[in-house]
Amino acid sequence: MRRQSDGYSLFELIVTIAIVAVVVSLGLPSLSGTVARHRQRAEIDALFHAVHLARKESIVRRKVVSICPSRDLESCTPGRDWSSGWILFANHDGDVPPQIDDGEPILGRHRADETVRITANRRGFTLRAVFRRATNGTVVVCDREARIEPRALVISYTGRPRVAGTTPRGEPYVCAE
Repeated sequence: MRRQSDGYSLFELIVTIAIVAVVVSLGLPSLSGTVARHRQRAEIDALFHAVHLARKESIVRRKVVSICPSRDLESCTPGRDWSSGWILFANHDGDVPPQIDDGEPILGRHRADETVRITANRRGFTLRAVFRRATNGTVVVCDREARIEPRALVISYTGRPRVAGTTPRGEPYVCAE
């Protein structure tokens, strides 16, 4: 008489759980790196588009347009930490570093993702209409848990942004503490 099984043996269950655990432990680090890379890229893209919008608005309005870091998305925050976010505004008086005053309209706001750290070598970027230079500089976007390499948005004197993985000397960018 054959014995009919209605389930799995304990040994089969333990082997299956062990295989699943190994596969999951190998896959999770690469998944977290992919998620971190996506978040970093989203922040770089948001700033990239903000620079393009500022450049376009400065030409259309024939006025100075500035981008500055902001914690409350209403006023510029002193310093070079952009991790909270930034605002884009028409800087009618052209103050340097940029500071939003009464009557200067906010053209854009961005709240940054909490998992990234964003630092710049400038307290703000000012884009001017034709015949004058824009503020050049570099914004470095890092993962707070250092799962991926930092990347930078480099803004030229003409106001054109580009994304870079290394400095002009070929060295990797370093995240500020």
